Amino acid sequence: MAVFPAAAETEAARNLKAFPPADAGMTRHVIMLPSHEQEDSLRVELQIGKTVSTDPHNRYFFGGILREVNIEGWGFTRHVLAELGPMAGTLMAVDPDVPKVDRFITLGGETQLLRYNSRLPLVVYVPEGVEVRHRIWRADAGFKPVPQG
Repeated sequence: MAVFPAAAETEAARNLKAFPPADAGMTRHVIMLPSHEQEDSLRVELQIGKTVSTDPHNRYFFGGILREVNIEGWGFTRHVLAELGPMAGTLMAVDPDVPKVDRFITLGGETQLLRYNSRLPLVVYVPEGVEVRHRIWRADAGFKPVPQG
């Protein structure tokens, strides 16, 4: 899966050759970020998970750790989820006759905001059947003073 801008080959596309193909049982997801004047005010949030049929009331999440792995000889970082762990959730009692709903269940834990860098592809390796989503966060234009107190 790749998300490429319509423009000619970018520096990020040229740097993609540093990222090896996915191993057996894994898939490689590539995000090519468009150039932006204020990249230091942007961050990328990744959502990694699967669509699962669950009850509509409890909250669920998957276990697993997204690791940053250095690519030898390049100095670039790739993100690897070696295993999507077991699904866990709250234990609220639910009427067994309530119909199940399909929901996108993500990795548990704190949201990680990754550095925005249009010169490098953002490459994520996950087990087959796991989906990778992303969104861009933007900071306010300026800082606000904090009163002494």
